[in-house]
Amino acid sequence: MSESSELSRAALERIEKNRLKALTIKKTKLVTHPYAKTDVVNKIDKTTIKIGSTKYKDTGGGFLLQEEPDDVLTPELVAAFEAAPIIEEDRPNCIKCEQPFATSWLFESFDYKCCDQCKDPEEHKLITKTEAVKTYLLKDCDFDKRGPPLKFITRKNPHNVRWGEMKLFLQIQVEKRALEVWGSEESIEEEREKREEKQVMSKTKKYHKQLKELRMNMRSSLYDRTTKAKHVHEFGPETYNEEDDEYTHTCLTCPYSETYEKM
Repeated sequence: MSESSELSRAALERIEKNRLKALTIKKTKLVTHPYAKTDVVNKIDKTTIKIGSTKYKDTGGGFLLQEEPDDVLTPELVAAFEAAPIIEEDRPNCIKCEQPFATSWLFESFDYKCCDQCKDPEEHKLITKTEAVKTYLLKDCDFDKRGPPLKFITRKNPHNVRWGEMKLFLQIQVEKRALEVWGSEESIEEEREKREEKQVMSKTKKYHKQLKELRMNMRSSLYDRTTKAKHVHEFGPETYNEEDDEYTHTCLTCPYSETYEKM
């Protein structure tokens, strides 16, 4: 067999091999992925669900936190993850099962040593800062000035996106901080009762003030009607009733008397 025929046969085999390879790639692209479904809700574990291609974590406090997919991580974040390998000796122990864990959402978000397996939706609820201030009588300085500062995550307000982002704290950490500030649950309850009594007194005082203004306006209107009559009263000196905090003066030319209050 000649050298030219050998080269021709090798070239034909190479061409056929490339053709089959190209055909295989084309068929692969045409095959629909068996799991390519949209808007399908799948439950991954007891705290994580997947809707379509997006994962959501149930915080237990009425919020679903969207997890960022791995393919949208910036190169800086990827580099940061790769630059910090997990060292066995540095793994913290879970406060529930006392076992070391490598990753934990509570630990990464709030520096709370509890693994994902022990995370409980009821025990590890999230609470907004507004609700925390109202429930536990805390000030802004108790969150970020008193050490260590309480960690939080931010999420869009579900009621109105134009209201800005919410700060969500771990409720169990907020309760601990409240005990540090007030000393005990009894002290918190006593302070809450004092504030409620103060609010009631303030509302009562405001009500009496409005009532007093209304009475003054009514008596002033009555006085205006009497002055329009033919008879013009000439009042004598006023007398003060200390018990009712009222003043009275009587007309010098008729028996008409007028009682009034001074602001």
